[in-house]
Amino acid sequence: MLELSQAAWRKSSRSDFENNCVEVALTVAAVGVRDSKDAAGPVLVFDAEAWAAFVAQVKAGRFDLP
Repeated sequence: MLELSQAAWRKSSRSDFENNCVEVALTVAAVGVRDSKDAAGPVLVFDAEAWAAFVAQVKAGRFDLP
């Protein structure tokens, strides 16, 4: 299990300020993603390669709504 208790969590600068977003923590071993409204709740964990592939697809517009 990835230790994230000391991780520096951050929100996107494009998120709204009503806590309707996700937070990301980058570590040497992996990337954690959590719901900003439930900081003590579950965390999705991705290895660096999977995260980089996801970010590349986001930047390419793959998940844009029509």
